[in-house]
Amino acid sequence: MRSYYIDEFVPGELERFAGRLESMELSAGVEDLYWLPVPEDLLTACQKRHACECGPYVLALEILDKALRLELLVRARNKLRCECVAYADQRLVSHMIVYLHVLLDDLNISG
Repeated sequence: MRSYYIDEFVPGELERFAGRLESMELSAGVEDLYWLPVPEDLLTACQKRHACECGPYVLALEILDKALRLELLVRARNKLRCECVAYADQRLVSHMIVYLHVLLDDLNISG
């Protein structure tokens, strides 16, 4: 699995970050797992065609013991297997990394 990791958090930072994700209603229903929505303008042509049937599209963010792991697989929330489920392209990867760092910066978390 292709992933982006951020580690070396100080005690309490990940709990604050999880609280922010909860307040944004991004919980995946599994402890320490969150769905980050993929912006519509960054979907592939296939994902746009399949949006009604397969979407919405998300990236999984997992809070580990002392790290964050952002999976770079674009998942379809309404279908497990489809051609629209694919790894993020470079534009989406860059966007989601910046998005994640902005969330951390807003909470004054260095990571």
